[in-house]
Amino acid sequence: MSENSRYFFGLFRKDQTRTLSVRLAITAASLIFFIVAWWVIALWLDLAYVPTPDKVFTAFVNSFQIPDANLGTTMWDNIGASLERFAIGFALAFVLALPIGLLMGYYRIAEWFLMPIVEIFRPIPPIAWVPVFLLIFSLFWGPIMVILIGVFFPLLSNVIFGVRSVDRSLIDAARTMGAKKTQLFSKVILPSTVPYLMTGITIGLGIGWMCIVAAEMIGAVGGGVGFYISYTQGIGKFAYPYAGIVVIAILGVLTVGASRIIEKQLNRRMGIK
Repeated sequence: MSENSRYFFGLFRKDQTRTLSVRLAITAASLIFFIVAWWVIALWLDLAYVPTPDKVFTAFVNSFQIPDANLGTTMWDNIGASLERFAIGFALAFVLALPIGLLMGYYRIAEWFLMPIVEIFRPIPPIAWVPVFLLIFSLFWGPIMVILIGVFFPLLSNVIFGVRSVDRSLIDAARTMGAKKTQLFSKVILPSTVPYLMTGITIGLGIGWMCIVAAEMIGAVGGGVGFYISYTQGIGKFAYPYAGIVVIAILGVLTVGASRIIEKQLNRRMGIK
């Protein structure tokens, strides 16, 4: 490496480090501002159901360490119950959305047949299905089905868009080389659709957490963070619902953040970003 190359590479690394430092400082300032504003508003309102951040922090720590007197569970148990439902619902949505999206994106007949059905259900908020699904699928499977329907449509839409964005010259070249339908999907269409699928996964993760909390607050068996929020609110332990909300926020940030990291890596390998 020449001296000039090393010089410019060093400047680039310094610029990246400076940008990251500035971003972290602004992020920290934003969080501090939020906490201070929350503290001031809570003290000004002076209401039992608007606790200050320190009370919520104490409730947050206690929820993990001390089992609830009535439920006999800690926050770890509730997180485990929510993650189980979330994982099952998300996996079912993925398994359904991927093949249906590939078919609708590639075959016009499949799109013409399935799109009217999709458009009937797409505008319905997933939360609206909670009472119905709880009655039909029980208190365990009901929340899972709510997650499924909430995550399904973002995944489906992005897969369809990904298939339609595949370079037609790649498809024509594969056909010219004698690729069969299964090879065309596995070697050309599916790999080109992966970045769009990851975008759908990132969006679906955020929607999925909203769905699971809403469903568990209305009805769930075996606990769950949403159930915990509703339960502690009902017995007047007002700092604990906020602790549950913080837990959901952390889980959402971790899962969506991990998805975005994977998405960026895949996009970089695909040469998209």
